[in-house]
Amino acid sequence: MNAIARPDSASDPVFGKPDERELRDRMKRDLPADTFKAQTWRVVWFLPMQLINWGGIAAILVLDLPWYANMGLALLVGHTLGCQGLLAHEVLHGALGMSRRWQNLFGWLGFGPFLVPPEFWRKWHNVVHHGNTNAGDVDPDSFGTLRRYRTDPKQKKFTRLAPGGGAWYSYLFLTYSFTFHAQLVLWFQARRRKQFKGFDRKKAIRQSVVCLALWVALAVISGPLAVFTVIVPFMAANALAQAYILTNHFLRPQTPTNNPLDNSMSLRTLPVLDRLHFRFSHHVEHHFFPKMPSTMAPRVRQWLETHEGDRYMAMPHGRALAMLYSTPRVYKTPTQLVDPNNPQRVFDLLPLQAEYAASNR
Repeated sequence: MNAIARPDSASDPVFGKPDERELRDRMKRDLPADTFKAQTWRVVWFLPMQLINWGGIAAILVLDLPWYANMGLALLVGHTLGCQGLLAHEVLHGALGMSRRWQNLFGWLGFGPFLVPPEFWRKWHNVVHHGNTNAGDVDPDSFGTLRRYRTDPKQKKFTRLAPGGGAWYSYLFLTYSFTFHAQLVLWFQARRRKQFKGFDRKKAIRQSVVCLALWVALAVISGPLAVFTVIVPFMAANALAQAYILTNHFLRPQTPTNNPLDNSMSLRTLPVLDRLHFRFSHHVEHHFFPKMPSTMAPRVRQWLETHEGDRYMAMPHGRALAMLYSTPRVYKTPTQLVDPNNPQRVFDLLPLQAEYAASNR
């Protein structure tokens, strides 16, 4: 493994290599040209997903089904809402082509249920997260470094919510945290971070409130059945999204260069789920080529396994979730995680690289 010096400390080496541009250029030369061609036709998948969502909610409200049937429908709707979000993620990166207006329409279908307006998602995810992946305290999707918690000790309590926090309620984190984190970014981080300069935060807040009002209206219409039309679908959709998002970066080192091989991780999951979830498991691949259709991501995976097998990391999905709950979330050093509430609890990330590198399969 190569290491380069951390920008603020020449004595503190950081895992990683600054060759991301070279790797992109090599892959573009080696892979077929249609690997990177937009696939607008895939937008048709929103139609069956919308039918499942609205049909499932209508069935719960009018068919007087037993509770277990309602629960099954609620989980189906929640899963489908999560899938819509994964496809909308591709849409808003431009992987399906289309004009910005059409992208926003499908972005609303996918992210509106999570209270996330499309333009906010573009700024937060496409610009700030992709541009600063696992970078110190700058990436809005990271719990950041120990320095942050030493500066503001009150934030230590917040880490107990997260997987690996040790509290019983940390096991509920996946069921609400995508929406919860989005609101934290919108209300607080977008107000004070320079990376959000020029973004119309107040407009995005108003839009989020409208989305929330629609959920509240559905809950009022549903009465006691809101457990199945609102609460369970909302929790299931959040859990599906976070089961991928949190595992993609939380077990990887912080790096001074934005190299997906070093700061991101892919997953290996069941083939049927991989297709249903629009290959979100191919996350290193996505960070190399954000506008690439997910259907083409296996080509990039194969190239990385062949040419960068010692560096490309894809952990089994179940194992990644288990590791998430057995490790702390804050960076003591770029390659070590620490629990700020228990500084003796430290986890070294580098052995995971050796264990789960593609060359070891």
